[in-house]
Amino acid sequence: MEQQPELARASMSSLKIIEEVPVTLVHLKEDLQRIKKRDEELNFRANKTEEYLNTFSTMKPSDAEELFSKLKELGLPRVRDDHLVKLIDLLPLNVEELKTVMSAYSVTISTDNAKKIVDLVVEYAKRS
Repeated sequence: MEQQPELARASMSSLKIIEEVPVTLVHLKEDLQRIKKRDEELNFRANKTEEYLNTFSTMKPSDAEELFSKLKELGLPRVRDDHLVKLIDLLPLNVEELKTVMSAYSVTISTDNAKKIVDLVVEYAKRS
């Protein structure tokens, strides 16, 4: 019995992360639905995740992709894809909420750019 954890550690240590890609809650929800369809049921953790996503992820995948593209087109300095994904997940509806979300990162957004972001986010939040 003691060898099993060692075997698990050995196989886990051979795993290699090839690429990290930020994923919106909307797309995670879509992926879980695909897995559920394939496997017929989800494990405990995936079920809890699905419950969370059903509660907090209301945007359509196409709207999330479109919003991501429009935010990216703004050409915001120092703003990376993972920042944009977080904005899509949380949908800040005013500049104060946006600043709160972005305070988790070392990124400063000008007032003008903050207003542009909020205007886009509000437009898509109304669709959800």
